[in-house]
Amino acid sequence: MSETAPAEFDAKHFVANLPHQPGVYRMLNGAGEVLYVGKANDLKKRVASYFQQANLSPRIRLMVSHIAAIDTTATRSEAEALLLENNLIKSLAPRYNILFRDDKSYPYIVLTQHAAPRLAFYRGSPDKRHRYFGPFPNSHAVRESIQLLQKVFRIRTCEDSVFGNRSRPCLLYQIKRCSAPCVGLIAADTYREDVKNTLLFLQGKQTEVLAELTEKMARAAAQMDYEHAAILRDQIQALRVVQEKQFVESSNTLDVDIIAAVGSSGQGGVGESVCVNLAMVRGGRHLGDRAFFPKNAEGCDLPQVIEAFVAQHYLGGGVPALIVVGEKLHDAAQAAMEALLSTQSGHKVNILANPIGERRKWLEMALANAKLALGQRLSQHVRQEEGLLALQNALDFPGMTTRGLTRIECFDISHTQGEATIAACVVYDQLAMRNGEYRRYNIPVLSKVEGPVLSADEGKGITPGDDYAAIRQAVTLRYQKLAQIDEGGDAVSGKSPDLILIKSPDLILIDGGKGQVSAAQSALAELGLNDLLLLGVAKGEGRKPGLEQLIFADGRKPLQLDSAHPGLHLIQQIRDEAHRFAIAGHRAKRAKTRTQSSLEEIDGIGAKRRQSLLARFGGLKGVRAANVDELQQAPGISRALAEKIYKALR
Repeated sequence: MSETAPAEFDAKHFVANLPHQPGVYRMLNGAGEVLYVGKANDLKKRVASYFQQANLSPRIRLMVSHIAAIDTTATRSEAEALLLENNLIKSLAPRYNILFRDDKSYPYIVLTQHAAPRLAFYRGSPDKRHRYFGPFPNSHAVRESIQLLQKVFRIRTCEDSVFGNRSRPCLLYQIKRCSAPCVGLIAADTYREDVKNTLLFLQGKQTEVLAELTEKMARAAAQMDYEHAAILRDQIQALRVVQEKQFVESSNTLDVDIIAAVGSSGQGGVGESVCVNLAMVRGGRHLGDRAFFPKNAEGCDLPQVIEAFVAQHYLGGGVPALIVVGEKLHDAAQAAMEALLSTQSGHKVNILANPIGERRKWLEMALANAKLALGQRLSQHVRQEEGLLALQNALDFPGMTTRGLTRIECFDISHTQGEATIAACVVYDQLAMRNGEYRRYNIPVLSKVEGPVLSADEGKGITPGDDYAAIRQAVTLRYQKLAQIDEGGDAVSGKSPDLILIKSPDLILIDGGKGQVSAAQSALAELGLNDLLLLGVAKGEGRKPGLEQLIFADGRKPLQLDSAHPGLHLIQQIRDEAHRFAIAGHRAKRAKTRTQSSLEEIDGIGAKRRQSLLARFGGLKGVRAANVDELQQAPGISRALAEKIYKALR
């Protein structure tokens, strides 16, 4: 069932026609925008409470004052309502709902089911053919675990394309991180034993693994097989070191998530900021923590924040058997959530609010980490505010004091002697770098110049190494849509992916000196955007940090701030991020270009043969390492062509 309130909202009349059954309601403002999405076990009672209660929080009172319509959808159960509410919150992102970043791409460790199983980092949808362990809170925890397991059990980590084409062991075998099953340097039965022990370890059965290895070592020593006994001894020592590294030791092999929340105004409520800390325990091993900072949480209490996190984090994803939370949830909401998560995961899921013993220690640890993360975030915000204010005062641009300095965009160019030129633009807004708004621009380069060089903004390419033309083209590409809006064009819809391109920056930074600033100024002038503030950041003597000069586009004398100036620190932070982002893009483009061109330049190697070679040897590096006989085994490669490839890549 769906009902929509009339244009002039009459709350009493609307509520009178609502049913006493579960459902979801959506509050809308006069423009039809969704303000809030909520669920209810009884739609009539829940919606009526917004208009009948006098003790509403200031946040809810403000929302109610903007309500022009309400949409409702009845469901068969509260669990169904919970699922629909979660889907609507993620798709609509209402301004009064607590919003967590939707990030389901948690990393796992995968143990493949090949004849010689592979241990690897994995992110994405699981493949039922293999075994997965996790999820882990971050990629560092996965890679560290894999490195430790390599030291202990020496399971292969190489790609199948590399494994199937080895003729000699790789470097990992030499440094004792792999037992080289690719070339048969370990017996199949022995390798299976190592895989079995790896599996037990990942399941949290380290003590069982240690006991088995110790027994085997004693047996090998009794049989005077001292070489094998020494290998087992090294495994035992490495495994004990791994155990010592564990942050939390537990005899409980359950998979448990611990969720603690803390607000800037204290434990009882949420102030301007709130942090939710998620700690993961898998097989009794504490894998680490991850901090989340939700949007729109001001004025909510901590149980509401945790309820929102549980719904948005677990619905549609993996769920452990036990979720320990730091705040008591509402009974009805908790029961509905447990039922829905149990149905989704295929196993019983419990949410525990008052843990004891070991689980209490886990919760206390998670709470301490939440406080630490929130404190660091608040401290960082204070430093950013100080830096912005100091920079604003130091630059002394006309009108900046009134307008304020909030959004800064910075450009940098990266290339290698003109090759693979990339322009990068990074965005600093609302006291933080906004990664989702970063953009890279491929700058076309003329391979051969005949006659006069065409201007970069004509799209015909630039002279290799011409940073001025590259900056000019990047600035033009970045702000041409902003110029169209200023000329009276139609505003871009909020749903448009190009929305970020029409946000007007308060300040544009250019990594470079007078030449780069002049090129950027010329591009802005042609677009009719002369009111945008422009500043160059020129490296000082010896390119030493702290000696940078700030170049003004208005002709003022260059400014050199003190090395300890907070405003200079902010500029360095943004400039360095632009430099990093540009270099990463340039290296990726250069590697792709060189990988393609190295094989393309060989007569007789077309697209199909090139693809076949790269797939067989795991990339250009593998092709270069192969000998003539190995190259000849690739599909479509004759002896003569193999020799030609071998000589060309040397």
